[in-house]
Amino acid sequence: MTNPLAPDSLTGRVALVTGSSRGIGADTVRYLAGAGAAVVVNFRNKEARAAKLVDEIVAAGGRAIAVGADLTDPASVAAMFERTVAELGPIDILVLNASGGMESGMGEDYAMRLNRDAQVNVVDGALPHLADGARIVFVTSHQAHFIRTTPTMPEYEPVALSKRAGEDALREKIPAIEAAGFEFVVVSGDMIEGTITATLLERANPGAIEARKQDAGRLFNVSEFAAEVASAAVEPVPAEHTRYVGDTSGFNREV
Repeated sequence: MTNPLAPDSLTGRVALVTGSSRGIGADTVRYLAGAGAAVVVNFRNKEARAAKLVDEIVAAGGRAIAVGADLTDPASVAAMFERTVAELGPIDILVLNASGGMESGMGEDYAMRLNRDAQVNVVDGALPHLADGARIVFVTSHQAHFIRTTPTMPEYEPVALSKRAGEDALREKIPAIEAAGFEFVVVSGDMIEGTITATLLERANPGAIEARKQDAGRLFNVSEFAAEVASAAVEPVPAEHTRYVGDTSGFNREV
């Protein structure tokens, strides 16, 4: 996948992508770094993968650091922002990519703690560390964005409900975000082939991803969707602060 961002278009900018040691987050970081941004690779427990990605970016002539943080822990989030600003400077692009809720052993309320509470805490913690005109990007799925009007597969419903709750909570902050001179955009995409979520859904409901692909016509892969996320960080904020990626004809858009 070709980088959608022009070379050097982000030189002098700083970008932090949560949950970026692998998958969509990792490819988003690659695109941003390839355009000249100094990037933060955030991870919860995949330190080796994060370090490998940093080495890759640095070897290509970019600037990158890996910063571990449990986004459900406010102290950990605060330390992440403090280190980022100390080493790279104020943040121009904050991509809220990290999400979860289908993992085992994390507690029944983990989806809501990560997908709603942690997202709000990350934004609150970030605001004092953002550069003038900074952009906040929240990454979600059509299955979550439209959960109020279009049912999703039962295995994904708790995640969808918690991600929609997180989106709603962040949208309530848009007036304050804009008053502070920052921008906010939601990127909503269909199921993405090759992600952990898709793998877990397929394991719980064999054939689910193929069925969704048939309904949608095609599904984006990781690098294609990451390119959309990276583009959302720099292109004009669309109507209703929402960038739709892929087909939405199968979803009831009347909320």
